[in-house]
Amino acid sequence: MRMESDTFDELDLRVLDALEVNGRASFSRIGAVLGVSDQTVARRYRRLCAEGGLRVVGVRDPAALAQDHWTLRLRCVPDSALAIADALAKRPDTNWIGLAAGGTEVIFGTRPRSPGDRDDLLLGKLPRTPRVLEIHAHQILHRFYGGPSGWLRKFGVLGDDQVAALRPETGPRPAGPARIDPEDEPLLDVLERDGRAGYPELQRATGRSESAVKRRLAALLASGAVYIDVEYHSEILGYPTAAVLWLTTSPAALHRVGEALAAHDEIAHAAATAGPSNIVATAVVRSTADLYAYLSGPLGRLEGVRHVEASPFLRRVKQLTYPRPAR
Repeated sequence: MRMESDTFDELDLRVLDALEVNGRASFSRIGAVLGVSDQTVARRYRRLCAEGGLRVVGVRDPAALAQDHWTLRLRCVPDSALAIADALAKRPDTNWIGLAAGGTEVIFGTRPRSPGDRDDLLLGKLPRTPRVLEIHAHQILHRFYGGPSGWLRKFGVLGDDQVAALRPETGPRPAGPARIDPEDEPLLDVLERDGRAGYPELQRATGRSESAVKRRLAALLASGAVYIDVEYHSEILGYPTAAVLWLTTSPAALHRVGEALAAHDEIAHAAATAGPSNIVATAVVRSTADLYAYLSGPLGRLEGVRHVEASPFLRRVKQLTYPRPAR
């Protein structure tokens, strides 16, 4: 991968990859690994935030927490999809939202915190929204790729020794589902806004000592209950085109196809689902021509795939955060 931008360069790409490896690494640590000063890293970070859409945030992992995770497709009345997407984006339980099908379809991921929250959305609010014409719900059963696994890792931007030097130190993952305690919520409220928030800020938000905050955050990260993720505009990398892929496979081929997808450079996320299709994946490519080449080439050659539908995104309304758009 090469940075294809008049504004950003290869060092910016390496900074992005370093943050995917360890979003809370200090600028001095990143600079030491990349061979530049911490001031240089700080400048690049601020510019990536201002002009490249970079955000570093804490994310709860429903797979580690044994919680529900859904991907939904809403077919909407024309001219209503953006308003519906904006309303969904304000909900804390939605984690990505895109407009597809020429602006008449909203596709989004949701991670309800409880069965009550799930039922409120799936059985209450959405069915009562008059401009939603059709709802397809896909429950995530197994993640093949995505979540804590960053997309840039596939391109070998940083060497193995650099990744090892950046990776946070964590102990062994405890057995059984991870958990988030009620007293962790103030800590997570801050991290979900700014995954790089310093310990003094976390201390003020929680009322705990700095050492207690450090221990609890380290435990949450080690358990997998929470991970630090990054979002950015893929356009700055020269990859402006993204599409959700809905795949149907034979039952015997489901896992094999999912594992194969996870190894493809084009795939940023792939999961097995219950619903109208049994795999949902997100492909990120340079152009519609490259999307066609992927569908007819690497994807088309996978044995066991019976049907594929592609939904190119017209607009991404929310990735991990929702900066309110200017009107």
